[in-house]
Amino acid sequence: MANYACDPDQARGRLFAEEESAFRSCFQRDRDRIIHSSAFRRLKHKTQVFVEHEGDFFRTRLTHSIEVAQVARTMSNALGLNTDLTEAVALAHDLGHTPFGHTGEDALAELMAPYGGFDHNAQALHIVTALERHYAEFDGLNLTWDTLEGIAKHNGPLLPLAEGETLPVTLAAYNARHDLELHTHASGEAQVAALSDDIAYNNHDLQDGLRAGLFTEDEIAELALIAPAYAEVDAKYPGLDPYRRRHEALRRVFGYMVEDVIDTSRARLEDAAPQCAEDIRQLGRPVIAFSDDMWEKLKEIRGFLFRRMYRAPSVMEIRGKVTQVVRDLFPLYMAEPEKLPQRWRSEIDRARDEAELARLVGDYIAGMTDRFALQAHADLLDIDVLHDIR
Repeated sequence: MANYACDPDQARGRLFAEEESAFRSCFQRDRDRIIHSSAFRRLKHKTQVFVEHEGDFFRTRLTHSIEVAQVARTMSNALGLNTDLTEAVALAHDLGHTPFGHTGEDALAELMAPYGGFDHNAQALHIVTALERHYAEFDGLNLTWDTLEGIAKHNGPLLPLAEGETLPVTLAAYNARHDLELHTHASGEAQVAALSDDIAYNNHDLQDGLRAGLFTEDEIAELALIAPAYAEVDAKYPGLDPYRRRHEALRRVFGYMVEDVIDTSRARLEDAAPQCAEDIRQLGRPVIAFSDDMWEKLKEIRGFLFRRMYRAPSVMEIRGKVTQVVRDLFPLYMAEPEKLPQRWRSEIDRARDEAELARLVGDYIAGMTDRFALQAHADLLDIDVLHDIR
């Protein structure tokens, strides 16, 4: 590893002290605890763009997280960073997502606005520090400071706040107890995890959109980043089967993005010359980045996906229906908290006010999978919101 990598022997420790493992580094233990968590398993039935009933080919949060971790390990290794810490942050980055992807998050954030708001990154931290309850001596997974920092601020510093902004309640409460230094950038490992997320979803959303018939290969082949990939494949494999042609082209696009980040980040690291992991945190700017040219090409892809996939009429129809599921369940549980499962009752009894009750209800709904939310809605309200689409 490079001298600016996070060294497990120099990790900042855990909130609750534990004996170190004889066989695994502290970052390897963090990664393994995340993989074995209940929240990680639930990602299997939480979707990205398409709701689960639309087919089992499309990405879920679980397959997405695995793909992000694969990209992150590759880039982290190439840049001399700690691959175990990078992988831990990558695998945990989506733990806080609600059912129904960003649609569910938007609905829950609107409902939670009077009670401190909802943010999936803050929820991921809340899950690994409080909601996972398996260990005898602590709530959460008791991850290292380094991993928690990466989960909280892999997208950049969270302080100072812009005018009118506030930190999510759960994040502020944990940070008051265990300072994650929210005013600095995260480690290089966490920055790699963040860009790996961008690479993975840009690539697989193109694949899923093609599979769903929302656009054609001829249309995406006109995009600046994708055109050279198809040209390269057609020159090397003329007359190739359409599905193999598609795969060969998009795997090259994947490679373009990864190579761009590695090349750009190497140059930035050489320029910054960090001597330790802390130098990266204190630099005041990211060291892991796309080139300006790549960023412009990715903006073109994102704009295309927004118009043709995320706002496609068929997708918007489903979004409206599943938004109603969240909007119906939240007030129902607020009015009748006894309908929550037994293990949540003691928490409800200790809630001191409406805001605490709302945060408990929000935690419960956020933890639901797509199928569980749909089934709970059908059971409690006798409504099958997707009956005319199934």
